Amino acid sequence: MYGLIGKIKTAPDRRDLVVKALLEGARAMPGCISYIVALDPADANAIWVTEVWDSKQSHQASLKLPSVQSAIAQARPHIVGFGERFETSPVGGHGLAG
Repeated sequence: MYGLIGKIKTAPDRRDLVVKALLEGARAMPGCISYIVALDPADANAIWVTEVWDSKQSHQASLKLPSVQSAIAQARPHIVGFGERFETSPVGGHGLAG
């Protein structure tokens, strides 16, 4: 499995628009085991995205999907930067086969 955890920084009062775009774009992504969008309780302009994929190749292929491209286009004007980004190798846990 392949995992990513990343922080997205949004323009003030634009976080909900980015969350909506991310959730709409993540509905049908082959190889995606888990895609969690979470609000940062300490920063009103930050979002954390936690992803688990069956492989790194599936993640890379997802970036070419029309739904993902549309979500990126909708979210991009409201994103001012990115924070920490971590690649992981998930081994299992609640909700994951492993």
